[in-house]
Amino acid sequence: MEKIVGNTPELSKAISVRLFGLFEVRRNGASLSAGMGGCKPRHILEILLLNLGSPVSKSRIIDILWGSSAGGGTVATLESYVSGIRRAIQPGNTKNGPLRTANGGYLLDPELVDLDLSKFRQLVRNASHASPEEAYPLLAEALELSADPLLGSELAADWADEARTRHLAERVAAQIHAAETAALLNRPTESVRLARAAVASDPLNERAWTVLVTAYELAGLPAEGLSAYARCRRIFDRDLGCAPGPALQAAHLRLLRQRAEADVELSEVMAALLYLGETLSGRRQPSGFAAEAGLTREHAGRILDSFLQRARTAV
Repeated sequence: MEKIVGNTPELSKAISVRLFGLFEVRRNGASLSAGMGGCKPRHILEILLLNLGSPVSKSRIIDILWGSSAGGGTVATLESYVSGIRRAIQPGNTKNGPLRTANGGYLLDPELVDLDLSKFRQLVRNASHASPEEAYPLLAEALELSADPLLGSELAADWADEARTRHLAERVAAQIHAAETAALLNRPTESVRLARAAVASDPLNERAWTVLVTAYELAGLPAEGLSAYARCRRIFDRDLGCAPGPALQAAHLRLLRQRAEADVELSEVMAALLYLGETLSGRRQPSGFAAEAGLTREHAGRILDSFLQRARTAV
């Protein structure tokens, strides 16, 4: 029997597991979570799921879950817990089910486990090789699937925090990819929404800020874009001690021009500033916006002087 995951056929699995939100294990539609035997067996299974397809040694599991409190009988306790997990998830099939013994530890067979975290990653991988039209729904599905926090049943465990931190980076990357894809598909509102979510999750991610400012530009909202750029610049200055990079600065300049073109007076002031900046920097001939205005140095000076006098009067 086959099912479809992001347009990819996949064989039916022995068990299905949810790590996003509250932990749940199901076999043939029936929940097995209540029969796991307490928190330690659940933790062992979750650690193996985070390493799906790779063996995890007994010593590593003990170090993660028992740490310095491990004693001489801890290995036997671990083996007892694993036996209970096997009975719960693969009754009557202790050797060939999803949970295997391997290299002095344990391994979960990815061919027999339907894991939501793996599905998220597969959707993102498929999107990376697809056209924008095909990629966008794959990314939307991946983000919807991962809307709840990873390992929501383990909010007080350090090892779970580390896993959530790693996953957050994956999810932010997927949000940015989705925002960029939405922009390519001329869906600026969706691009803004996705980029804002990425910025909220990772305020120091310059690519996320660039997508957000560009999305506002595409949406014809220069004021919002300029405000976003100002927030980014403050955060980068405070936390990183640096300014935004060239791509984000270029987007900022385009927004300034877009805003100026909608305001005749501001447009004249912008042109004058750019003209004087370029001539003072040694460029013989102004370019771009300043060149289009057809200014002279005297004219540019009069525009700025008039603007500054009005500004002083207003204050």
